[in-house]
Amino acid sequence: MQNRITELFGIEYPIIQAGMIWCSGWKLAAAVSNAGGLGIIGAGSMYPEVFRTHVQRCKANTSKPFAVNVPLLYPDVKEIFDIIVEEGVRIVFTSAGNPATWTPFLKEHGITVVHVIANTKFALKAQAAGVDAIVAEGFEAGGHNGREETTTLCLVPMIAEAVSIPVIAAGGIASGKAMLAAFALGAEAVQVGSAFAVAAESSAHPNFKQQITQAAEGDTALRMKKLVPVRLLKNAFSDAVATAEAEGATPEELLTLLGRARAKAGMFEGDLEAGELEIGQVAAMINEIKPAAEILQNIWSEFTTAKTQLMNL
Repeated sequence: MQNRITELFGIEYPIIQAGMIWCSGWKLAAAVSNAGGLGIIGAGSMYPEVFRTHVQRCKANTSKPFAVNVPLLYPDVKEIFDIIVEEGVRIVFTSAGNPATWTPFLKEHGITVVHVIANTKFALKAQAAGVDAIVAEGFEAGGHNGREETTTLCLVPMIAEAVSIPVIAAGGIASGKAMLAAFALGAEAVQVGSAFAVAAESSAHPNFKQQITQAAEGDTALRMKKLVPVRLLKNAFSDAVATAEAEGATPEELLTLLGRARAKAGMFEGDLEAGELEIGQVAAMINEIKPAAEILQNIWSEFTTAKTQLMNL
């Protein structure tokens, strides 16, 4: 397939692996890129020099395009962007902040910029800031979410109509059928997170991967709505947050409950009760740990088959 996204990134398939904290290091990014998609290193859980090492190892293990994801609220964001320029990274996905702050800097260095949004207002702001494409992420997605709680099915067509730049759909997409639905809504690519979180090459802890494959419908929920909404697998920590929120906890009290390194404890170190386990609703449809290349090919094969079946109706 050739469209604006595959041409923009120089990739074979319009399938993008999300830049997830504690899951998407260089091994996963390189594996997805080598399979023909766009792999992304998630900088949000990396100190600058750790991030540099991941970029260097990714370059050494793939000759194909890859990207990095940078949350703009990251405390060392300037140092991260300096490393991106120094290491010659060509594609950057930004999130969690104002794209107007750093997009001009990145564009001056010839870098392709994509911004993640969850509503039309910020989609238009991202386009005005000069980004090359937008990720429209519905609230089915794992991790940090939009306050509007707009589903992918509603969000993608609204964003595709509102902007002229390419739209990448995210949230609840782990299959070729879901990818085809996203394309019918106006997307030109999909960003897949949860399905790649359990990939063999993912840096997530084996306990976390196994817990994802065992998740059932309803096993995730949005928490921390007074801070930044985040979708989590239900566990002791998630239940404690739900209780605190029901009792009217203040943002300060929720921050105290969250503490430090909660996501690392759960997703990277494997503490399934006290840890923060960020994953999407689509976890209920994920049953196996597979190589990233197999995950990508399964999505693409199902996409092409479903497309043919619909055309023959």
